[in-house]
Amino acid sequence: MTDDRPRTLARAQTSRGELALRVRDGLQGPVHELIVAGVFAMDDAEMSTEIELARAGLTGCANPRRVLVGGLGLGHTTLAVLADERVVSVTVVEIEDTLVAWAREGLVPTLTRVAADPRVHLVAADVGDHLGAEGAAYDAILLDVDNGPSFLVHQHNAGLYAETSLRAMLRRVAPGGILAIWAAQLEPGLLARLTLLAAGDPGVTVEERVLPIEREGRSFDYAIYVVSRIDQ
Repeated sequence: MTDDRPRTLARAQTSRGELALRVRDGLQGPVHELIVAGVFAMDDAEMSTEIELARAGLTGCANPRRVLVGGLGLGHTTLAVLADERVVSVTVVEIEDTLVAWAREGLVPTLTRVAADPRVHLVAADVGDHLGAEGAAYDAILLDVDNGPSFLVHQHNAGLYAETSLRAMLRRVAPGGILAIWAAQLEPGLLARLTLLAAGDPGVTVEERVLPIEREGRSFDYAIYVVSRIDQ
């Protein structure tokens, strides 16, 4: 018998509401959950699409030496990136400094592995601010900070999907590089904005990848929006 009642490992009050880290027993072992401002944000019972986000960025890039992951989450996207021996450095930008601290404290095995890897640089900051500033280009930028523009946990994140923010992100993509954006549902508005940006730049292409999954007996379509910059 498994006890599926969640137990709280840590909680903290932040400027965006309470952040809680919980664990429950699953059929395959412990399942960790993040609760943000009283809203379920994620767990690691089904992480295939987060791992697919890493694959989309790495396979589409000939030489993914420098990677940025927007959103630490429970660490699965970053771990999938680190499994690629071509990757030299991974900058993980996470707005919740408490979550970064929990990663360093060893509360969740996946987060502990992320924090312990010497290639990882954890940055407690808003990923939109980080990418909007001047800085070096990345070979792959993987964005997973919310559920997508039509189903936000934090309304503040709506700005990430605006045309000005998307344009700023593309400026930080190196030639031959990839910008990949995860969403918990199909996002036709986001696809339209990305397609419009690509139309003004012959070196940029856009692809919508639909990811059907089964979760707790229900079917869902997640999506990844892959923006590729040709090597010039």
